[in-house]
Amino acid sequence: MLLHLGVLITGLIVLVWSADKFILGASASARQLGVSTLVIGMFVVGFGTSAPELMVSTMAALDGNSLLAVGNALGSNITNISLILGVTAILMPISVASGIIRRELPMLLAITFAAALLLLDGHLGVMDGVILLASLVGVIWFTYKQSQQGGGDLLETEFEEQLNDQSMTLGKALMWTLIGLLLLLASSRALVWAAVELAQSFGISELVIGLTIVAIGTSLPELAASIVAARKGEADIAIGNVIGSNLFNLLGVMGIPGILAPVALGPEVLERDYLVMLGLSVLLFIFAFGWKRQGRINRLEGGLLLTCFAGYQWLLFS
Repeated sequence: MLLHLGVLITGLIVLVWSADKFILGASASARQLGVSTLVIGMFVVGFGTSAPELMVSTMAALDGNSLLAVGNALGSNITNISLILGVTAILMPISVASGIIRRELPMLLAITFAAALLLLDGHLGVMDGVILLASLVGVIWFTYKQSQQGGGDLLETEFEEQLNDQSMTLGKALMWTLIGLLLLLASSRALVWAAVELAQSFGISELVIGLTIVAIGTSLPELAASIVAARKGEADIAIGNVIGSNLFNLLGVMGIPGILAPVALGPEVLERDYLVMLGLSVLLFIFAFGWKRQGRINRLEGGLLLTCFAGYQWLLFS
């Protein structure tokens, strides 16, 4: 058991470190190749923070542990909104000034409702996975179109300031991209093995392990990115990372196990976990959209989100 715990902790540490290096290298590579700042920010940084969840989901599905993958996807979204935005807002209230972010908020809410319809039959199958991944392609296309029309948006200015700190040669950037990717693969494989073994040892379901330990661990890149962005006054990046990650988790991370290893979902997935994620998504929309004024998540609302996170953890283990 100590071996499994040690591998789990080591895997999480390496996973977070390698995700950071992968995003750093990929961002610098794209910049050296002349890709626009907004495209880099919205794709490489926004979706790139979900690389740990994607790797863990793929490895879990290949091993036949699809419930762990589903738990990772749902748990990461719950963690992103309640823990990450909660902590970030308490440290520094988050103001939403970007028009791009205001357009993505209703899209996230609509996709969260739509994905629930696919799971109402209690089964995540091949067709569900195909629909989710096809929807991800549509979201990527829409995001790309947004980035082309986003000239002058505050989000672009914030990304420009962030990327100015990531200057390096193309060769070095490609090297860090490759190193980060290889370590992501290795650490995610070790993490899934250790998580499954620990779940069996303690008699805890793979779903709960995915919703808690694995979800929190794989969400650490988003936590770090959001806190750093908020402290630099780049609040739109902080919330943009969460929106991009949640979209990718719902459509990509949850779509992969449907295709690779279809699985029956217990009633608790929809009646407890998905319902909590949906409720938090509605709260995020209410807080951040603005309603004829600038959207804002203040310290009180951040405290409410953190309380929701603590209550959900209690609910899982009670």
